[in-house]
Amino acid sequence: MAKNEKLERLEGYLANLEKLAVAFSGGVDSTFLLKVAHMILGDNVVAITVNGAIHPGWEIESSKEIANRIGVRQILLDMDIFKNENIVTNPPDRCYHCKMAIFSMIKKTAKSYGIDNVADGSNIDDAGDYRPGMRALKELGILSPLRDAGLGKEEIRILSKELGLPTWDKPALSCLATRIPYNTRIIEEALSMIEAGEDFLRGLGFSQVRLRHLGNLAKIEVPPEDMMRLLGLREMVVKKLREIGYTYITMDMEGYNMGSMNRTIKGE
Repeated sequence: MAKNEKLERLEGYLANLEKLAVAFSGGVDSTFLLKVAHMILGDNVVAITVNGAIHPGWEIESSKEIANRIGVRQILLDMDIFKNENIVTNPPDRCYHCKMAIFSMIKKTAKSYGIDNVADGSNIDDAGDYRPGMRALKELGILSPLRDAGLGKEEIRILSKELGLPTWDKPALSCLATRIPYNTRIIEEALSMIEAGEDFLRGLGFSQVRLRHLGNLAKIEVPPEDMMRLLGLREMVVKKLREIGYTYITMDMEGYNMGSMNRTIKGE
């Protein structure tokens, strides 16, 4: 099926919704969904963004800029994850509990604005990794228009570029908790260290980067083509990460690998 046919399918899907609240992170998928929804529904679509310690500050600020650029009203909700033991104990199904908490808040807020339909940016490629959070979305009745239209990640990037969205080439995002091994308690200090380390590395030009937090050891993941450049900045990186609080700093020789923390539960 041609890409434009999938876009038409998405537009038709959205046109059948009187009002819509989009769970908006400012990433590639949710931005594309918000843009198309606004094109179809106008002021009957709102963006709802949840701000918690697991979300980098720059990501929240970026979402504000994008929502303003699209012209959609954005509602910001604060969430204290440290009050939820099912999240901070970091079990293998942490994402289920986190999504349940986040989308329950979003649904309740949408309802207060007279909106029954809540959608997320899941697409057809999101079934490939271990994603317990998808179960929470199903249980809560969250819509996934991109997935139902048959759109995948690369198609969404191409269509985003055609629509002039600044996120078309934005690196994949994930919450800071994904940098911490399962069954290791999530504490505010660890999240702050991860955010500071990744902010520093992005400032050096590494747009696709993960800093895995292994106690006092930081394991940096960058794409293989960026490894030599990272090594060339070795002294600077070691100095900064030690200032942040890490004792040992390593580079993953395999390179950036989305969902690498899932190996411990997938037997890889």
